[in-house]
Amino acid sequence: MNTDINHYITKSNQVEWQPLVEKNIHYKGIFVKSLRYDEAAGRSTTILLKFEPGAHYPYHNHPGGEEIFVLSGDAVLEHTTLLAGDYLYTPPGFRHSVTSNTGCVLFFVIPEEVEILPGSGEL
Repeated sequence: MNTDINHYITKSNQVEWQPLVEKNIHYKGIFVKSLRYDEAAGRSTTILLKFEPGAHYPYHNHPGGEEIFVLSGDAVLEHTTLLAGDYLYTPPGFRHSVTSNTGCVLFFVIPEEVEILPGSGEL
């Protein structure tokens, strides 16, 4: 284990937003910053997501659950609007889509990769 604390710090203001592309699908209007990359899993498990107004992420499953904290704006999940300061934990197997009316920035902890569900209207 590296004992230098600087090894574990991500200065998110110094990281550029990247378009969200998963399995060669570009989710228009959604951008990502990786905060924690899990080498063993080969993926980021802690991220920031930025939605432009009207952006939509399709209906999907969270096999390992997820945690969301809204930093700014609004996020709509299952017809419920989350606003800045709201926190959501979804248990493993929870399914939903995400839309933002005004745009938002979300802090996500996603232990396992999401599964886009068939017929979800991928963008």
